Amino acid sequence: MELLKMLSANEIIAQVLGFLLLLFLLRIFAWKRILGLLDERKEKIRLDFKNIEDAKAEIERLKSEYASKIDGIEATAEDKIKEATAEGKKIIDEVRKKAHEEAQDIIDSAKKNIGYELSKAKEELKDEIVDLTVKATENLIREKLTGDMDKKLVEDFLDKLDKI
Repeated sequence: MELLKMLSANEIIAQVLGFLLLLFLLRIFAWKRILGLLDERKEKIRLDFKNIEDAKAEIERLKSEYASKIDGIEATAEDKIKEATAEGKKIIDEVRKKAHEEAQDIIDSAKKNIGYELSKAKEELKDEIVDLTVKATENLIREKLTGDMDKKLVEDFLDKLDKI
């Protein structure tokens, strides 16, 4: 209250009129400009927030897109691994089959060779038996018939033995 006693009514009226005049002048010359700057600033801030939200949405979209691509790549890799494993098993089966066939061919060839060697050995044995029989017969009889006749007799004898 003491402050009001120090000021006179004229001073208060002068101050109020000065303030109203300043307010009127500011409104005429600067108010629209100040409000325009504030509106521009407000719009810029709104656009910045919108851009931030759009960027966040784009980041989320890219993130989900990359995640789906990674899932697709993992699935493709898994399929490739399964295909490679199946191909490996197929190759192993083919190699085993080929090895088995080669082993069977070797066994068959060995059987043929054994059969051939056995028949050759039988022939050689027959010839030796014929020769031994002829010598034995010659020793017994002490008289030799013709060589061809002796061999024929012994071979007939051996043929009869083979049939038995």
